[in-house]
Amino acid sequence: MKNNKLLLWSLTVALCGLLFGLDTAVISGAEQKIQKLWNLSPGLHGLAIAMALYGTVFGSMFGGWFADLLGRKRALFWVGFGFFVSSIGSAVAQDVYTFMLFRLLGGLCIGASSVVAPIYISEIAPAKSRGFLVALFQFNIVFGIMAAYISNYLFQNSGSEDAWRWMLGIVGIPSLIFTILTLLISESPRWLALVKGDNAAAKVVLAEIDPATSNETLKSILESQASTKNQPTISFFSGKYNLPILLSFLLAFFNQASGINAVIYYAPRIFESTGLGASTALLSTAGIGLINLIFTMVGVSMIDKLGRRVLMYIGSIGYIVSLALIARAFYTDSFTGMTIFVFMFIASHAIGQGAVIWVFFSEIFPNEVRASGQAFGCFVHWVFAAIITNVFPIFSAKLGGGPIFLFFSVMMIFQLLYVRFMMPETKGVALEDMQTRFH
Repeated sequence: MKNNKLLLWSLTVALCGLLFGLDTAVISGAEQKIQKLWNLSPGLHGLAIAMALYGTVFGSMFGGWFADLLGRKRALFWVGFGFFVSSIGSAVAQDVYTFMLFRLLGGLCIGASSVVAPIYISEIAPAKSRGFLVALFQFNIVFGIMAAYISNYLFQNSGSEDAWRWMLGIVGIPSLIFTILTLLISESPRWLALVKGDNAAAKVVLAEIDPATSNETLKSILESQASTKNQPTISFFSGKYNLPILLSFLLAFFNQASGINAVIYYAPRIFESTGLGASTALLSTAGIGLINLIFTMVGVSMIDKLGRRVLMYIGSIGYIVSLALIARAFYTDSFTGMTIFVFMFIASHAIGQGAVIWVFFSEIFPNEVRASGQAFGCFVHWVFAAIITNVFPIFSAKLGGGPIFLFFSVMMIFQLLYVRFMMPETKGVALEDMQTRFH
């Protein structure tokens, strides 16, 4: 990539994904200590740990409004600052209710980050490299999860009674660094032109990104605005945007209908149910993080070369095969190769849905509703994440693994049909040209 400033801004904003991943995963190392420290009932313990997940739903719901109101840059600043306050507050909390309040704040920031960061990167990136740059956000999420596992392991072996506080508080360091770095990036040129109406400032930013194309890009942005200027204001759910709404809804639904969160959150339980010992199960779980990271890198590197649909084809077929093999293992009570099947499933997710979802959400909506569209897709994603994560242990106890993983496999057949017959290819298409594909 020739433009160093574009890459630097994209990497800076993608670090928001690192905070996302860290904040999501650090709780896994602290939750048992927290339950013992405050003598929590199972219900209150579950609520305390799930509080961040509830926050993500509301953070994603209002993330688009937040990004439009403050601008992408200031919104990112406050998201980073919110992560900092949440991590320090959770670490020093002296009772469970204070702890839950700060974890809720962290969840709000996770939800908002999943909206604002991909929007910002998509709005500064040229079409030819937009997929790669936006997908850096997903790479940082996965890297953050891995970093949290390593950090938790190191603090856990420190022997300190307050190790769990350090696990949570350490997130404050990258949060503070990210918050400061947001001061060094420029505002999104599309927000400046379309929301603030400052065409001169937008042109300055576009010239910083690519002087050779700044005039042409600004002209394209303003022409897209002019085409809708004389039209009455249309609400997001008026019917005009039904196709991109449906496409984003289905992509978010299938993302969670694969069972990815169930596998990530309950991996030790799944491995132990197959007869593996606890220590082997934990080792296999650590392997999930490594496989996820490796194949996310593959997906990110190929998304602008192969396109979004090709990656989704690869991921869908991998999902179907791996989930069917896992279901068969439970039905036959023969778990030879189970670890390989789960790793295959994680790789399929990382190279397909994992690499594509945030990119696709940030691309398919017209300029005038992009923030709302990104927020909608993220909201659907987090709602289904909460539902499936909550019901998985219940159905697992009642039905066993066979029917559940067979259900996930069937859902991925429907995802394959979605990719084949509905999903458009957005590789290399300018944002201003995207809306013509849906009319």
